Amino acid sequence: MGSRSSPLALAQTEEVVSRLRAAHPNAKFEIVPLSTSGDRNKTDPLLSMERGMFVKDIEAALLSGEIDFAVHSAKDLPADLPAGLTIAAFTERQDPRDV
Repeated sequence: MGSRSSPLALAQTEEVVSRLRAAHPNAKFEIVPLSTSGDRNKTDPLLSMERGMFVKDIEAALLSGEIDFAVHSAKDLPADLPAGLTIAAFTERQDPRDV
C-alpha cells in the first residue's frame, strides 16, 4: 500500500489498512512510504509547483508494479488519471476542523 511519507499521509494510510485487515483478516498488507516531488521540494511555493506533484511518483510506482494500491488525499488527485489507474474507493469524510 503506497503512501506519501508525511506523518498525516501515513496516519491516513494506516487507517485504511486497519479497515482492510478487519475486512480481510487473511490478507497481508504492507505500507510503503514514498517520497514525492512535492515532498522533496522545500523551496518553491505550492502555487508555483506542477499539478500532481504529490501523486505522480506514487502513480509511477503503481504503474511499475512497485506497489499494488495507494492511499491519497482526494485534494491531491488530478481530474485525469493516467491510463491503467482508477479510483477504487473513498473513505467517509472526516471532520475538517483542527482539534
